[in-house]
Amino acid sequence: MFRPPTAPPTPDSDISGAGSWAGPHHFPQGGPNLQPGPYMFDRSRQHGGPGGPGGPGGSGGAFGVGAYGTQTGDHMRLQNQQQAAQAQAQAQAQAQAQAQAQAQAQAQAQAQAQVQAQVQAAQQVQVQSQGLPSGPPLLLNNLAQHLNNPPPPSSAAVPGSMSFLPGQQGQSTGGKLLLLPNGAPPPAGSEEEKIYELITELLDHDLRETALLELSKKREMYEDLALVLWGGYGIMSSLLLEIVNVYPALSPPSLTAHASNRVCNALALLQCVASHSETRGLFLNAHIPLFLYPFLNTTSKTRPFEYLRLTSLGVIGALVKQNDNSDVINFLLSTEIIPLCLRIMETGSELSKTVAIFIVQKILLDDLGLQYICQTYERFYAVGAVLANMVQALVESQAVRLLKHVVRCYLRMSDNPRAREALRACLPEALRDGTFNPLLKGDMVTKRCLSTLIMNLSERAE
Repeated sequence: MFRPPTAPPTPDSDISGAGSWAGPHHFPQGGPNLQPGPYMFDRSRQHGGPGGPGGPGGSGGAFGVGAYGTQTGDHMRLQNQQQAAQAQAQAQAQAQAQAQAQAQAQAQAQAQAQVQAQVQAAQQVQVQSQGLPSGPPLLLNNLAQHLNNPPPPSSAAVPGSMSFLPGQQGQSTGGKLLLLPNGAPPPAGSEEEKIYELITELLDHDLRETALLELSKKREMYEDLALVLWGGYGIMSSLLLEIVNVYPALSPPSLTAHASNRVCNALALLQCVASHSETRGLFLNAHIPLFLYPFLNTTSKTRPFEYLRLTSLGVIGALVKQNDNSDVINFLLSTEIIPLCLRIMETGSELSKTVAIFIVQKILLDDLGLQYICQTYERFYAVGAVLANMVQALVESQAVRLLKHVVRCYLRMSDNPRAREALRACLPEALRDGTFNPLLKGDMVTKRCLSTLIMNLSERAE
């Protein structure tokens, strides 16, 4: 190895044994056991030494011409070693990059496989619950005929729901009908025929986005649209495909406004199915609400995510809004919807908080839901702490819509003896001292609920 001629004399043992020089980084081929060769520094041939030029018996050294030739050889040796080390480092970096690319490709393939499996499972559940035949999607000319001749009630009904027959809708909103008597097709050129065309376009990926937008605008015009959406083979699967397609954008948060609007249009059609009495049981039996839970579990406060959470809450709210919702409450409790709602009640926008606390209130109004929340102190404390934080925030925000639901939740919890005893000690003072009296001045119903709550807590159990 090259050492400047002006350096002080150093024993060979110091040069060969120095850790910074003897490591494999500087000797990639031979390592620390590399033996001195003709390119190594030979002190016996140094200028002025024994055997070197100018010394006793010196003849110019074994390589080159004297000390300059030795230095040139050492310099070339170092360059070769550095180039070899750089080449090795580049090879390692390329290998690592290839390994990372392969890992990313495998992860993407697994994610796509999971999405396809979920969609296939949803299709199987829909076919089994509807009693529909398997096969290719229905064409426009026979879609109306198929929907006007649905499966028999024995194969299309589930416990707690009415038979899947036209003319027997559970709700009558005074809207138009798509399902005509005796399976008649819609008149040519009519608005109903256009609706069927839009529904058929849901099966085409290139036409689906426009069809989703138009159908979401007209979903309240036809009271039996839910039956048509559920009865059309492949329609619900197309809506679920829109949902699972945005899963990769949830974490890390990368959802765009355009993607959020598109999936929210699909969710609006699902809300139509969830709110109809004849399709609500089928909707639950297929466990379709579970597809919305990843949306409710997001925490990003950007507008696309907030809109997505709000629309998803609207689907759950449509399920619990009906009076005969014991099956719905049982399903929601078994799938841990309350923690998701509590998080939104703490961190969401005012509108999202309103829908989330409405869902919690409807769960509390059911005897099973009240028993579930008050069964353990941990559950009661989780709900009570969130409600108390909301009361504290309402002192400043004065959001009367939220206050109505908060008071009703507290009032319902006071019906449970154990919860009533706990509320006597932890009810927020702002609900006791008349802080919200000016806000509730024109709302006699909420004022009466608040007075009843205070009365319930003032009566000591015997």
